Parts: sequence; structure tokens; C-alpha cells
Amino acid sequence: MSLPKYKRNSGKEWISQDVKKLKQLAKKNTPTGLIGLELGRTEGAIYQKFHQENISLHPVNQSPYNRKK
Repeated sequence: MSLPKYKRNSGKEWISQDVKKLKQLAKKNTPTGLIGLELGRTEGAIYQKFHQENISLHPVNQSPYNRKK
């Protein structure tokens, strides 16, 4: 059984493409755990970057994955 492959960027500098993707995923209300998997970073690194970039962690009045209530 092979594990899913994803890039590991832990400890590496953030590049502008990663920050742009982080902002896009945050805008879509994507959970931080999934953002971390997508970017190859830990949840702690995601929270730290949210704070550094002044990105809100509050939902934008929509459920994840555009689900309807």
C-alpha cells in the first residue's frame, strides 16, 4: 500500500505562488488542515502565515466546498 504523495515544504521559505494559493483557499473557506496538505505545510505554519499576511480566519459566510444549508 502506497501513501499519497504530496510536496513537503516544511521549513522552506514561502514563495509568492504559495501565498497566493493560501489566500485563494482561505477565501473559499477551506479548512486549515486541507490547506496544509495542499501546500505541504503544517497547520501551525498555515496559522502563522495567516497572521503574517493579515488574512482573516473567520468564515466568509459560506460553508466549505460551497455546500448549501
